[in-house]
Amino acid sequence: MKISDANFTRLVRYVRTNYGINLERKRVLVEGRLSAPAASMGFADIDAYLEHILSSSDPRGTVQLINKLTTNHTFFMREPDHFEFMRKTFLPYAEATVQDKDLRVWCAACSNGAEPYTMAMVMDDYFGSRGADWDKVILATDVDTDALKAAKEGVFTPDFLNACPQHMIDRYFEVLDNGNYRVIKKIRDQVVFKKFNLMNEIVYKKPFDLISCRNVMIYFEQDTKEQLVRRLYECTKHGGYLFIGHAENIPRDSRYEFVQPAVFRKI
Repeated sequence: MKISDANFTRLVRYVRTNYGINLERKRVLVEGRLSAPAASMGFADIDAYLEHILSSSDPRGTVQLINKLTTNHTFFMREPDHFEFMRKTFLPYAEATVQDKDLRVWCAACSNGAEPYTMAMVMDDYFGSRGADWDKVILATDVDTDALKAAKEGVFTPDFLNACPQHMIDRYFEVLDNGNYRVIKKIRDQVVFKKFNLMNEIVYKKPFDLISCRNVMIYFEQDTKEQLVRRLYECTKHGGYLFIGHAENIPRDSRYEFVQPAVFRKI
């Protein structure tokens, strides 16, 4: 199915305004991802589908729309330098400085859960028995409700684990009858999944020791990115860290200090 110029412009404006994502050069992706839901709802074309969704007062339609348009390409141990940094630098620093043993970690674009579960496994492996009296639950958020639902289940096909070391697979996964893998309950319980739009105000009880906001700003326009980085900075603890994707960058006037590629710190 095709989309008219007018409705494509309307959709681009709607998604950019409400979610910060720029679809201006993603017309083929939009048509590909919206054809199936439009057909399943009985519409003859994407234009009629969008008219129905965007004019309806029922929020379920727009939720479905965003779920279809967001990209959820991720896997365990993606961009492994971050997890090596967690193990060798961040966690030793946190263990030595977080006096109340309340470790605040936020995975701000968690997709299907592979990233926050990887973080939880690295933390569990690092702390071992020392972690028993630590609060190290990870907050994991995303705008895609379908991805969040799958993340809570913690079930993954084998290809998601291709980059995961075998000892971690053996320790932190159970093999299901159909050959898929499920994250063990101990690790699932260390991640809390919630829906959150990064365009919204960030509400938090305590500043975060580590924020991972990887491979999402690449879809944002510069002004949206600048606003988000300012909000992330405000809710990062002094001495805390920010991870971004290796294909991303943050504004030059950001108050974060560069540590290494894709790792920044609030000093």
